[in-house]
Amino acid sequence: MRMAATGWAGLQGPPLPTLCPAVRPGLYCRDQAHAERWAMTSETSSGSHCARMLRRRAQEEDSTVLIDVSPPEAGKRGPYGSTAHASEPGGQQAAACRAGSPAKPRIDFVLVWEEDLKLDRQQDSAARDRTDTHRTWRETFLDNLHAAGLRVDQQDVQDGNTTVHYALLSASWAVLCYYAEDLRLKLPLQELPNQASNWSAGLLAWLGVPNVLLEVVPDVPPEYYSCRFRVNKLPRFLGSDNQDTFFTSTKRHQILFEILAKTPYGHEKKNLRGIHQLLAEGVLSAAFPLHDGPFKMPPEGPQAPCLNQRQVLFQYWARWGKWNKYQPLDHVRRYFGEKVALYFAWLGFYTGWLLPAALVGTLVFLVGCFLVFSDIPTQELCGSKDSFEMCPLCLDCPFWLLSSTCALAQAGRLFDHGGTVFFSLFIALWAVLLLEYWKRKNATLAYRWDCSDYQDIEERPRPQFAASAPMTAPNPITGEDEPYFPERSRARRMLAGSVVILVMVAVVVMCLVSIILYRAIMAIVVSRSGNTLLAAWASRIASLTGSVVNLVFILILSKIYVSLAHVLTRWEMHRTQTKFEDAFTLKVFIFQFVNFYSSPIYIAFFKGRFVGYPGNYHTLFGVRNEECAAGGCLIELAQELLVIMVGKQVINNMQEVLIPKLKGWWQKFQLCSKKRKAGASAGASQGPWEADYELVPCEGLFDEYLEMVLQFGFVTIFVAACPLAPLFALLNNWVEIRLDARKFVCEYRRPVAEPPRQSGGGRGAHEGRAEAPAGSPIHGMTPRPCALPTSSTW
Repeated sequence: MRMAATGWAGLQGPPLPTLCPAVRPGLYCRDQAHAERWAMTSETSSGSHCARMLRRRAQEEDSTVLIDVSPPEAGKRGPYGSTAHASEPGGQQAAACRAGSPAKPRIDFVLVWEEDLKLDRQQDSAARDRTDTHRTWRETFLDNLHAAGLRVDQQDVQDGNTTVHYALLSASWAVLCYYAEDLRLKLPLQELPNQASNWSAGLLAWLGVPNVLLEVVPDVPPEYYSCRFRVNKLPRFLGSDNQDTFFTSTKRHQILFEILAKTPYGHEKKNLRGIHQLLAEGVLSAAFPLHDGPFKMPPEGPQAPCLNQRQVLFQYWARWGKWNKYQPLDHVRRYFGEKVALYFAWLGFYTGWLLPAALVGTLVFLVGCFLVFSDIPTQELCGSKDSFEMCPLCLDCPFWLLSSTCALAQAGRLFDHGGTVFFSLFIALWAVLLLEYWKRKNATLAYRWDCSDYQDIEERPRPQFAASAPMTAPNPITGEDEPYFPERSRARRMLAGSVVILVMVAVVVMCLVSIILYRAIMAIVVSRSGNTLLAAWASRIASLTGSVVNLVFILILSKIYVSLAHVLTRWEMHRTQTKFEDAFTLKVFIFQFVNFYSSPIYIAFFKGRFVGYPGNYHTLFGVRNEECAAGGCLIELAQELLVIMVGKQVINNMQEVLIPKLKGWWQKFQLCSKKRKAGASAGASQGPWEADYELVPCEGLFDEYLEMVLQFGFVTIFVAACPLAPLFALLNNWVEIRLDARKFVCEYRRPVAEPPRQSGGGRGAHEGRAEAPAGSPIHGMTPRPCALPTSSTW
């Protein structure tokens, strides 16, 4: 067991304003005069940065009134004080739970690595050297964490021939205070009333209608006035007299993650630093903060007096039965951080706005169902019988009767009527209003959650950038030396990445051309089959199978390109995480736009316009260009949208349900099988770090945002061809919210809380798609030359 240099007994006294863990972990300067003398002596002898910081702090005046508000009522202090928000349901019970729990060192982070004892004896010299190097790096990393002021406790679990090592990290009060100021974390000054509200709840209350969406969730997190933490103003912060609860679990995780990301494990000149590289090299198997406890309910049920935050989220948010309840976003933010909470806020907001679009779209579809049987052109086509004989679809294909396409013409009229034009205009207005009101909602949440003034100049360099940057340069804002990568070199790399994007776009276009040729050839093959029924549906069979093949190509290319885009963006060496995410989002958006929308755009605007006429048909690689079937291309476009949109949603939901469960089952199976080989009981009690290690690593939110952005495009751009698209999106999102909630609460390891970053690429993607629906009414009103096939009377 590794013990920190600072004794825990020394941390039980009153908080002291001046500390410097970088010079001596846990060192306290107990009065300002002594601090100033010590700082001057230390600076003269060693010139340390922390000594200069202490002298500067000792000379500062602490007379500024930070905020002038009346103190909260007695008994209403939140987790930073001695009790919970007593005015909220369940607050006193949760406070009693916290007060009744004995104080003990909190495990803030867990590092895991496995050693295969049998494999070590069978390795060759090169592999053995690599194993020794990894062991040296690991020991150096843990020693440096110990020197940085962290307490490191090691737990070893013997599983047969494999030993699983758990390093349990805890941060002292001195380390937490030092890095809280260094990271510019915001901490509370004064409690204020909770301002959470829903416009629908206010509307229903004004109308006097019972609100079935509302549910009382216990232990509501209070809100605070806050500012950046300063050590010399520590007594002014709310709850600073309680070292165990002053820093919330999410703040502690941020601090520990920053330490892990910057701690070296070898020569710093060789960029051997940071937890990310240790995980990439296989030196460590996992690194994660612990969940607050199990998510399953205690025997007493939801009425139990002691529910941890994870149990509250599972009971009132992640269960499938809560699909019709408001999301407890404040609870999500307290446990997972602002970034995850903002995603679920956007998903819930977007799903709520889909309700009117789905209702109007369903009404338009029902109107089309009634108009089918009163449409005169469709009635004439179906009643023509043997009157019209149509030209062959290929050189050797037979003639065919126009009346054989009666069913297709009727299906086409389900979407092709005057109501579709109205719905297109409605969706154009709906999309613009959605994004404008989301900006308002986003600003409200950012203000309430105290992350509205996040600036790029406040953002620190990415740990991966700091580890790989070839040089350092002074920051023009702070004057401190920071890792630096030349802009000219980055521009050359971005240019090379743009060439790769163009190549991948060309691959998508080649796949589209191959699908076009496939449909044309398949229609010819089916027409020549000799089966009358198949010949009559040749074009529809070719179109449907072509849509399925196109969906397969889309999913395969998406997986390949997302991985390639991530590699290219890392290679471009962007300084901050915001710039990295913006560059990555832009690459993926450009490719996915072409990948998902190229086929619908071709069918909507180009198919059937380059066919020619009898005696002078146009060809592509010797194959006659395909044309729209009877009833026009609108029904084929609706089919393409349904196959791609609904098929992708079904496949993604199946993956989100099955893959995490299979990964978790496999991880648990491996650990249990090793325990059985070691002679231990698989059902024996295990520590919380062992239970969390069996969970699946959190994969982030990029894929979730990307799925919603693509869905938003299908709902808005091509809605004229499929008025039911908003309804399918609404049904999918009802499932998506609870599915994602269950993944975060039950199946994922707890992620490190991150501040929300306004991604320019993602915001531009949504706004671009909001402007695109303006063109959909134009497409809905544009006459199609292929509405009636070329006829020939013999």
